[in-house]
Amino acid sequence: MDIRKGARTVIADCLGGKTGETLLVVTDDSERTIGEALYAEAAALGLKAHLIVMPETGKSGAEPSALVADAMKRADIVVCPTRFSLTHTAARKAASEAGARVATMPEITEEMFSRGAITADYTKVAALSDKLTALLSAGSVVRVEKSGRVLELSIAGRAGISSNGLYRGKGQSGNLPTGEAYIAPVEGSANGKVLIDGSLAEFGLVTGPLEVTIENGRAVAFDGPQAQWMEQRLGPDLGRNVAELGLGTNDAARLIGNLLEDEKVYGTAHVAFGSNATFGGTVSAGVHIDGIILEPVVSIDGRVVVSGGKVLI
Repeated sequence: MDIRKGARTVIADCLGGKTGETLLVVTDDSERTIGEALYAEAAALGLKAHLIVMPETGKSGAEPSALVADAMKRADIVVCPTRFSLTHTAARKAASEAGARVATMPEITEEMFSRGAITADYTKVAALSDKLTALLSAGSVVRVEKSGRVLELSIAGRAGISSNGLYRGKGQSGNLPTGEAYIAPVEGSANGKVLIDGSLAEFGLVTGPLEVTIENGRAVAFDGPQAQWMEQRLGPDLGRNVAELGLGTNDAARLIGNLLEDEKVYGTAHVAFGSNATFGGTVSAGVHIDGIILEPVVSIDGRVVVSGGKVLI
């Protein structure tokens, strides 16, 4: 699968692009090659393709310009290969609410278009993601255990989201490549410790486990090689909010130091800090940093759903 074939998979298979639909590619200089491939393939498939090359936003969760945000709302399909994630932004949310089908692809690489998560059987990924999401939506308490650290948080009343790779309905959105079930925990409810031993958004593979102490829904202490980096990236205020719990469902995904693929690895969990107002929470922090937990034990209302690198449903 070369870059053009990968682009066709994204547009035709995952997004269900049809002749005559308006498609907008939002990219930046670091991802321009991929953005131009998506644009060219959309045009070849008969879509009304447009391409915007914007300045990098500087961090994941930061908003694009008003010009870009407005254009996103006017398209039938929006694809965002950018260095920093637009997934958890008001611009993406507004585009979805306007009916656009949106695929975000932060830090996507040409290599990722030919190997790993993008090559998965997305019918299988979708089925597993949907099942896990149903459990999250019906659940009240999640417990995450790793190497003696335990984190508990409430998800009562919150709706899970299935990032299943098939965004063919009006207003649907998610990452590509993908494969996860995720949810916004109730603000202020998370307590305990989490051990991030896979990778961090915007940083890559951790050089040693990062222990984060959480009190009343907020990260209060960091210990490990990336502690200072994490503390500076999140800042002292809303960035420390426990924003997300996610569970990976893509058995073709690899841990490669790129969060777009890492958080989809089958049998992993991830906890994110910062913004969650775009997917059921109440916090807009201007930053969203995920941390990957390898082989955790995750339970929902006492039922173990992930253990030993496997999803047990």
